[in-house]
Amino acid sequence: MKNKLFGLMAVLMIAAMILAACSPTPAPTEEPVVTEAPTKVVTEVVTEVPTEEPVADEWAGVDPTGQNIVFWHNHTSPREEVLQGIVADFNANNEYGITVTAEYQGGYPDIFNKMLPILNTADVPDLVVAYQNQAITYQLADALVDMNPLVNSPKFGLSAEEQADFFPSFFAQDIFPTFDNARLGFPPNRSMEVMFVNMDYLKELGYENPPTTPDEFKEMACKAAAQPFSKAPAGATSNGYEIALDDASTFASWTFAFGGNVYDYETNQFTYNSEAAVNAATFLQGMFNDGCAIPVTEKYGNQTDFGNGSILFTTGSSSGLGYYQKAVDSGSAHAWTVIAFPHTTADPVQNIYGASVSIPKSTPERELAAWLFLKYYTSKEAQSTWSKVSGYFPVRASVAEGMTDYFAENVTFKAAFDLLPFGTFEPPVPGYDFVREQVNLSVTAIMQGADVQTTLDELTVKANEILAEQMAQIKK
Repeated sequence: MKNKLFGLMAVLMIAAMILAACSPTPAPTEEPVVTEAPTKVVTEVVTEVPTEEPVADEWAGVDPTGQNIVFWHNHTSPREEVLQGIVADFNANNEYGITVTAEYQGGYPDIFNKMLPILNTADVPDLVVAYQNQAITYQLADALVDMNPLVNSPKFGLSAEEQADFFPSFFAQDIFPTFDNARLGFPPNRSMEVMFVNMDYLKELGYENPPTTPDEFKEMACKAAAQPFSKAPAGATSNGYEIALDDASTFASWTFAFGGNVYDYETNQFTYNSEAAVNAATFLQGMFNDGCAIPVTEKYGNQTDFGNGSILFTTGSSSGLGYYQKAVDSGSAHAWTVIAFPHTTADPVQNIYGASVSIPKSTPERELAAWLFLKYYTSKEAQSTWSKVSGYFPVRASVAEGMTDYFAENVTFKAAFDLLPFGTFEPPVPGYDFVREQVNLSVTAIMQGADVQTTLDELTVKANEILAEQMAQIKK
């Protein structure tokens, strides 16, 4: 294994540099907009779930008693405080005397770059936060534990009922088809791409309810572009929709809303030139051409503009709800909410994303101890505490039962939470960070007038070339 690691280090270090250059801008809550469905899963990855037949338990004979394990995380301020509380509860109450030490190691890129040189060594942490694209890069060195046998272990895993309690899109997102459906991460939290709506502005324009279809959305946005909001700053330029062109997750969200996907899981190919993607891009280009949409021109500019009332709609991560509330409170103090992306499908299709926790390979005893903490971290009890403080969605549906008061005080969070049954996600495949950068360039070009079909055809070719290059590394 050591030789394999050194053989791959050049590839991994290059990947680190490119990933750092290509990583999307983090959302206000430190969550990159990525790659983050109960009833509408678009993907077709296969999850291993317990059956009524006896399940072989390769972990049954492992003893995690007395293990000291380390968890590398990126959380600060209130999130770190509540995480440390969860760790303390586990340390005090687990029956095996396992001790977890949670260590802040910087942001996602910092942790990623620290991990690469120590993969498959005794220096790796026992648990590490990782986005799907990061986990799959670690696995190029065969450095992560496949958690499927742990999840399904009759002795240490989750029952079929417990597994069913997880939102299916969350539960499936860390299954990697390119690694024989290995589970390389487990989700402690998720966020969602949502549409922010200024409800006071909408009513001034003569509408009682937010849009549900693209046509309704465009009609309202165009009307807003011609009629400024009464509470907006004097002289402010009004517009209907402000969109970040350098966010591949937003374009994926619109493609989902038009009934398609950016990836074909049967052929394992990107499909940025599919009918749905072309329709989504044509729709957005039309909004720009008609003066009903504008690009975000500065970091969090749409958040500021939404807060002061100069735009009717914008899109972003649900993890930023608290920041939007602060912007509104210090701005025009208007009523607002979040809704699903206006869609052509019968039901909404919402883009879910978020970092998971991976278990680097070490010893069976440490790996099992790490899993037992992760199992507790994602338990109903811990999730309720974590969600309320972190602003992330809990990963279990049953957690909602204990959040009634929180929902009553945080109505926009509840509005977003109610959309979780319609979640799907972007492709957990190698090289997706590199592909995202190409998407950003293509979407920007289209909004500036480039031919939609030609641009998306070229994007699809580039995306699949990147994928092929990454897949070649796996085959090695």
